[in-house]
Amino acid sequence: MNSKELTILAEKNRKRLVEVVYRAKAGHIGGDLSCLNVMTALYFQVMKNIEPGSNPPQTGGRGQGNPDRDRFVLSKGHCVEALYVTLEAKGFLKPEVLDTLGRYGSILSGHPTIEVPGIEVNSGALGHGLSIGVGMAIAAKMDKKSYKTYVMMGDGEQGEGSIYEAAMAGGKYKLDNLVAIIDRNHLQISGDTEDVMPIDSIRERWSAFGWDVISMNGDSMEDILKTFEAIDYTNGKPHLLISNTTKGKGVSFMEGIAKWHHGVLNEEQCREAVKEIEERIAQLES
Repeated sequence: MNSKELTILAEKNRKRLVEVVYRAKAGHIGGDLSCLNVMTALYFQVMKNIEPGSNPPQTGGRGQGNPDRDRFVLSKGHCVEALYVTLEAKGFLKPEVLDTLGRYGSILSGHPTIEVPGIEVNSGALGHGLSIGVGMAIAAKMDKKSYKTYVMMGDGEQGEGSIYEAAMAGGKYKLDNLVAIIDRNHLQISGDTEDVMPIDSIRERWSAFGWDVISMNGDSMEDILKTFEAIDYTNGKPHLLISNTTKGKGVSFMEGIAKWHHGVLNEEQCREAVKEIEERIAQLES
């Protein structure tokens, strides 16, 4: 898919996300919206052998899928709604299953679990995802497999010390088959990241750990694709993408506002958001 096709798909996923979170009356919609472009690009362009039936099945049986599939770990697991709509668009989840989000008895919870088709690992305890990704990347090296591992983290999550233990290990073992992504939207639940725990030295600190550090505009599908295409998977270094994004991206009254980290839409707000997205889709498709 080209950048325009992926942008349209991301907007359709964005509309679905707003509707699903509204009906569930819960969700981390601000961070969902900021990482949705990158997630769409990963599942529909970047990652290989990711198809329904090739990943662990609904029974949660890990290791039963295509052994050559690329792996994805959502370390910022509270933004699982973005992953759910992406998996639905990819064909892993049926619409009637996604519509159960927030209901008693649903297999869909507020963080990723392996009961859900297409999800590799339970995640969401912040700071753990990169360690899991490092293990997956080491396993690929040991087994002489070509699959890549992609880990998406939050910028507020960078305050977790376990991330830096994993970062050191990634550099030591020269895991050039590992790509970590920081969704750099500058806002966490308690405010601006630079007020809570400053991390503007991301490039310097990760470079010091031996990582190949690249910045990209995570709000631009064209730049996302260009950045992933430029990754050198043979350079002996793990890769960190600083994805500069906007919290609440694509819904004007949410953009850059901390309260939408875990905000709940009312009916009027849902209608307004959907209308705005639909107008943008129509413009893109014209």
